[in-house]
Amino acid sequence: MLVSTPVAILRFLAFVLWTLMALIPFSVVRVLAPVWIPGYVRSYWRVVIRLIGFEVVVHGVPLDGQGPTLYVANHASYLDIIVLGSVLRAYFVAKSEVAGWAGFGFLARFSRTVFIDRRPGAAQRESNNIRSRLEAGDSLILFPEGTSNDGNRVLPFKSAILSVAEGDIPGPGGSRGTLPVQPVSVAYTKLDGLPMSRALRPLFAWYGDMTLAGHLLAALGVGKITVEVEFHPAVTIADLHSRKALARHCHKVVDHGTTRLLAGRSSKVKAANP
Repeated sequence: MLVSTPVAILRFLAFVLWTLMALIPFSVVRVLAPVWIPGYVRSYWRVVIRLIGFEVVVHGVPLDGQGPTLYVANHASYLDIIVLGSVLRAYFVAKSEVAGWAGFGFLARFSRTVFIDRRPGAAQRESNNIRSRLEAGDSLILFPEGTSNDGNRVLPFKSAILSVAEGDIPGPGGSRGTLPVQPVSVAYTKLDGLPMSRALRPLFAWYGDMTLAGHLLAALGVGKITVEVEFHPAVTIADLHSRKALARHCHKVVDHGTTRLLAGRSSKVKAANP
């Protein structure tokens, strides 16, 4: 497969230019109308998706706009952020190291990403930080694998952070209820309309000792990429009785959905354009 460096550079420059154009109105929104931030950020990522040559196909129905929701998804790459950000009006939960990444760290901080320390001793403190954002009415996107992988599998989900789903949370109209947790499968399935082989998926997955610059150049220098996102039925911790059972359930559902998408057997139910 040929990676076109000129195409990669043009797409990257278009991404940078669009980002610079979007910063000033975003600054105004943050100050004058913070409630609009999730919608503004989603619109921003939707333009980015088109600029970098991605197509996002959605299956299932997200709980977007129905009160605070915790979305739990598999994680192959930082590109997952662009994909899910273009679909959901929600904020990301990311490891604290992301805040220091050149460019991406700035975007993450500016868009109110929740940064967490994944060391075991910090689990309770970080759960409280996430819980406070949910209590404030924010929906959050969590990658419970704790790291990215080659895009061909889903690693076990860590359960500690899912303790944020315990207890009641504010809902629409001032009501309180159990936090809905919606599993989400993300799969990079096609290149220029043709099924993507197992060997090609690591071109878009970012893991191991890959350099960010080199990976980004390769990912942006190929043809049109189709990414499929499937939203599965939401559950609550009350349905599963414990955070460990919740983690196992979400992993099973996400893993099955991802395997099906990679095999070309996507769900027949598609969501309306959110």
